[in-house]
Amino acid sequence: MPDEMSPLPCSGGVPARVVVQPRNPPGSTPGNAGLRAAAALDEGLARLYPPHPTATLGAELMGREERPSPPDTGGGHCDRRLHAALVAPVRHLLDAGGKRWRAHLMARVLEIFGVNPRRYAELLAACEAGHAGSLMVDDVEDASPLRRGSPAAHTLYGEGTAINAGTAAYFSLDRAVRRTLPDDAGLRLAVYETYLAGLRATHAGQALDIQGHAQEMELALATRDIGPLMRMLTLTHRLKTGAQVRAVCEIAALVARAEPDQRAALGDFGEELGLAYQIMDDVADLRGVTHHRKATKRAAEDLFNAKIGFPLAHAVTLLPHSRATALWGSLRERPDEPAVRRAARTIEDSGAVDLCEQEAIRLLTHGWTGLEPHLPDTPATTALVQAATAVVHRTWNA
Repeated sequence: MPDEMSPLPCSGGVPARVVVQPRNPPGSTPGNAGLRAAAALDEGLARLYPPHPTATLGAELMGREERPSPPDTGGGHCDRRLHAALVAPVRHLLDAGGKRWRAHLMARVLEIFGVNPRRYAELLAACEAGHAGSLMVDDVEDASPLRRGSPAAHTLYGEGTAINAGTAAYFSLDRAVRRTLPDDAGLRLAVYETYLAGLRATHAGQALDIQGHAQEMELALATRDIGPLMRMLTLTHRLKTGAQVRAVCEIAALVARAEPDQRAALGDFGEELGLAYQIMDDVADLRGVTHHRKATKRAAEDLFNAKIGFPLAHAVTLLPHSRATALWGSLRERPDEPAVRRAARTIEDSGAVDLCEQEAIRLLTHGWTGLEPHLPDTPATTALVQAATAVVHRTWNA
């Protein structure tokens, strides 16, 4: 099993600036844009989620930065307790690694409009922390034991603490916005509304994901019509993943004072990128995700849970009906490891992964075709599309 997935094959008709390989191939040193984004993100995370308790942490987390703090038991005891319950679980996930590409994407958008990402370091960090929080909750809901090669937060801190710390991470945006946009109430409101719209959509997508798509799968097998299954699966992940990426792109455009048409086009591009990423994430799940030969999650975890991803959905139409029915039947009853390995090979051999790759490229191409006319032809714009391409190719190395 390879350490990294191979880049997607380039297909005809894809704009040149989409099919270019990332500026920095896997294992190389990030370019200047990547270094600036990483520095800004690290700086913002250190302020919002310090590795150790600080004298003001309790007041910040309780929303009392500008008011007298409640009585403490002395010696910063409250700060330490809140750090242990609300910060440490999130830092556990943040420190485990991860690509952090959403925050880097925000930084790329800012630089297109001439804005230094460090000016909004805490805003980048808040969006990254919010994403980390959603992963923590997702791991509880999916009973996932691993995340980024480390024990999932709920296995170390308990489910209650992981859920509470994860959902509290959504509200780190409030602290970031008050610090980075203290004198612009209208812009703060627009950022809040954009963030909350993305958060609502993400939870709607998660609701559909938890319910699963077994009903649509049964219908597809009975009618040999994959349409309803693919439409519901696509809607689920446009909401769960695409809306989140749309929101971070739109927030970056807002604070960079982009024009309304530019904000809308960046949002559309972000949504297509998010869906393309999710499709390839389903492929990565099927094959197993490793980094430096270390497993970051269990191979084919979705299949163990009878969870329907894009590769499985495509496989049921590519396989003969009897084999497709047998494949789904082998997964429906929570299969053992040998059965999952057989199912994964069947899906791979069916050509479903090739269809996933083609669809991911199509989405990225569609998003970029709509965005390109709205942005200046500058190195910063090229850096944005290269970053997006690397995300979908899974060669992102910022």
